[in-house]
Amino acid sequence: MSSISRYNVNEEYAYSGIVEAGDFVFLSFCVGNVGASFEGQVNGALNDMENRLATLGLTLQNVVKIDVLLKDVWNIPVMEKVFKERFKGIYPARKTIQTEFAHIGGPDGLHVQIDAIAYKK
Repeated sequence: MSSISRYNVNEEYAYSGIVEAGDFVFLSFCVGNVGASFEGQVNGALNDMENRLATLGLTLQNVVKIDVLLKDVWNIPVMEKVFKERFKGIYPARKTIQTEFAHIGGPDGLHVQIDAIAYKK
């Protein structure tokens, strides 16, 4: 590995939004459209992911692994519908788990967060 670069460093919460390590890029806390419908939030998270990947010249097709955190696992079919539209058959490996997002927007706030690993070559 030639170097490790960290971007979007959040000193308050002690994390990096993007870490570039060799041929891999790690993205944390991809969210968007907080307070919107679940489908809108999934699209917002993927928009956030796309925008952050673009800063490094990458796209969703470079994503090889995602971890999806959902407030309600019964929304998985909606999430999968959006993934089919956005990843267009080039699907990353995926882990999906249920969790609470007590710190963002209360019960009508955040319902999905996606973390990703992308490959640069």
